[in-house]
Amino acid sequence: MANSPQAKKRARQNEKRFAINKARRSRIRTYLRKVEEAIASGDKEAATAALRAAQPELMRGVTKGVFHKNTASRKMSRLSARVKALG
Repeated sequence: MANSPQAKKRARQNEKRFAINKARRSRIRTYLRKVEEAIASGDKEAATAALRAAQPELMRGVTKGVFHKNTASRKMSRLSARVKALG
């Protein structure tokens, strides 16, 4: 248990940061799910639009430290390849 004032403050900061990161991760997953659903429906235009919307959100997650850069790049690469294959 945190006893010193510094440790108590750090615990508060960790809780706050955890909530922010959780919300951000959830938001990104929602964007990715929309791309997946568009791919599953076979609608290339919708999938392309969803992918364009998801890309900046995913890269913002990298900037904010929620995802690793290579993870985001891998996800984008695989999704874009699947969207491209729809045509």
